[in-house]
Amino acid sequence: MVTRPSPAGPAAEPASRHCDVSVVIPCLNEVATVGRCVQKALQWFQAAGVQGEVIVVDNGSDDGSAAVAAEAGATVLFESRLGYGYAYQRGLAAARGDYIVMGDADDTYDFSEIPALLAPLRQGYDLVIGNRFSGGIQPGAMPWLHRYVGTPVITALVRLFSKITVGDSQSGMRAFTREAYQRMQPRSGGMEFASEMIVKAARLGLRVTEVPITYHPREGESKLRTFRDGWRHLRYLLLHTPGYTFTVTGAVLLLLGVLALASQLLGPSQGLHIGSLQWQPVFLSTILLVIGANAVVLGTTAKLYAVRHGIIPEDWEVRFVRRWLNLEVLLAAGAGLLLTGLLIDGYIFYQWATLGSEAPDRIGLASAAQALIITGANVAFSSFLISLIDAD
Repeated sequence: MVTRPSPAGPAAEPASRHCDVSVVIPCLNEVATVGRCVQKALQWFQAAGVQGEVIVVDNGSDDGSAAVAAEAGATVLFESRLGYGYAYQRGLAAARGDYIVMGDADDTYDFSEIPALLAPLRQGYDLVIGNRFSGGIQPGAMPWLHRYVGTPVITALVRLFSKITVGDSQSGMRAFTREAYQRMQPRSGGMEFASEMIVKAARLGLRVTEVPITYHPREGESKLRTFRDGWRHLRYLLLHTPGYTFTVTGAVLLLLGVLALASQLLGPSQGLHIGSLQWQPVFLSTILLVIGANAVVLGTTAKLYAVRHGIIPEDWEVRFVRRWLNLEVLLAAGAGLLLTGLLIDGYIFYQWATLGSEAPDRIGLASAAQALIITGANVAFSSFLISLIDAD
């Protein structure tokens, strides 16, 4: 069956009866393999005695893929917005099964392995990811850069940000319950759809596990673009984890700034020594302290905004800010930092005015004063933005 979008918007969901399992396959110019993928899924349905459906979402093919998929027995939908995530959103919205399986149309994933993905769902898990690394990547199936750099790096970041232990976050073959998908509601339009699903599952407290699957060489040209799609994953993670993007980074910079400032306060005759070399980081502490403090303030602001708009859930940091760091407290803190910096500058000026050339070198104190003045002003101004974002 082929369903096209209406001029007013996406096509209505096909009026099919309820089924046990829905297999959803996005497709862009995969005429050589899409029919084979549909047939494998349908053959498993028949062998297992399962009521199922196969939905292929054509995402702009011009090679006859849609006709081949329909002839093989799939329900074919069309999505005009180009993108892996958009295609899945279209197909998943129409899926009728209690369990939903997603996989690619290039025959790199074997749909006869569906039982392995469904077994954990029947045991109470919400999301099951097929792990290609533990199941076996056949020769030529994955480029070296993806296998040893791209996928491991993104997976490590997903694990760090989501706190879910996964070994293959970019696997395109996974299964989940209808209820889990309705709760996750991933919205990304591109390849980062896969990372979004895991991050949201973690935030919702869903039960996630992996099973080994085999990854086969594809036929035809890959639609994956290494650097573009890698950046999209990183971009999503950075935008949706402000605690790591801003707060953790800022805290590290603040610590480095304090260490640099301590080295300055040792005096020009000391500083840091590396062998016979002496390093006196004149303005490094100011730079690090100001950037670090601004990053922490931005992180707090971004997190409040994200929580306010339902992008991320409230955590202990947000609760702490809401309870203890209101407008008046932040204004007082900013004013205190600003005043302290001005007093230090006044002290340095007094020594210079009274002692002249005999005045001691106070470059370390001067650097600290500038950092306090700038940071204090930024905190004071940011306090209004923070309070405005979180205003009732």
